[in-house]
Amino acid sequence: MSAASLSTAAFPFPVLVADIGGTNARFALVRDANSPAIHSAQTATADHPNISDAIRKSLAVSGLEAPKTAIIAVAGPVTGDAIPLTNADWVIEPRKMIADLGLQTVIVVNDFEAQALALPGLSGADIEQIGGGSIREASTKFVLGPGTGLGAAALIHAANTWIPVPGEGGHVELGPVSPEEFRIWSHIEQVGGRLGAEQILSGTGMPRLARGVAAAMNMDRAFANAADITKAAEAGDPVGVTTLQIFARALGRVAGDFALTLLARGGVYLTGGVTPRIGSFLTDGAFRAAFEAKAPHDRLMASIPTFIIRHDNPALEGLAAFARHPDRFAVDMTGRRWNAGEDQAT
Repeated sequence: MSAASLSTAAFPFPVLVADIGGTNARFALVRDANSPAIHSAQTATADHPNISDAIRKSLAVSGLEAPKTAIIAVAGPVTGDAIPLTNADWVIEPRKMIADLGLQTVIVVNDFEAQALALPGLSGADIEQIGGGSIREASTKFVLGPGTGLGAAALIHAANTWIPVPGEGGHVELGPVSPEEFRIWSHIEQVGGRLGAEQILSGTGMPRLARGVAAAMNMDRAFANAADITKAAEAGDPVGVTTLQIFARALGRVAGDFALTLLARGGVYLTGGVTPRIGSFLTDGAFRAAFEAKAPHDRLMASIPTFIIRHDNPALEGLAAFARHPDRFAVDMTGRRWNAGEDQAT
């Protein structure tokens, strides 16, 4: 990464920021470096043939002016001039967007990179602390998000700059540590000969864990999805309750592993669609105990705070913060920035 490839120059305003998921697309407009993000209506990706159509209609419905820059967050890596979405029919084509919408600049980043960009600005009702510890200012932060998959990203602070580092941390190994877990793990089907964290700690992985729990408990259950499991747990079903208890403890261990690896004294933050649905299992003490159980570094872990992100859409807020002050973030633009009149991404 060269200095020339970093995000130091201001973007032409207004800036459209977009969080594009497999099901929904969310948009907001940032008019200048001192303006809040003005959110437009959420729209289903299936309702539009492409992103340009969704942007055009969303802005029209909200009465917002046309942007000059678009900064877009998508799930997965940004490679090439055509970026397919994992769980939707759209293909993001920045040069086509420039032509369709009259844009000067299009930037595409990873979705958890956008989540990481939001972390320095989250406070008050945006976050709920789990357990003890306190934020050390200007220190590394980490965000972990069990949703459809398990997203992860770091935000490193160095040379007075925040540096987002996306990755595939959700695919680290996850093994059992207690006698109960050893009984259950033997009943969980592996994926590609292994059990990565995402195969358990996600909305798609939770049913896999529940089947293992049911088998270990000699109980028959047919949970179709994570929502069925959380509803069962709320009703006191022993398989549902045990599944969420193990889920929370395992998530605590994985979060602790990342905190220790990166010395994330700026805090570890939980986001994703699953997190708000299992809040009581994350705040009952088991998650935090698993997070801190990193002997011989228990005391260090106890000093690192953990949070649930309660903001409705932190990814949009992260992109908006980047749009206002790109000089505060060292975001690598190599191959991820397209400008009008240029034949290829810069």
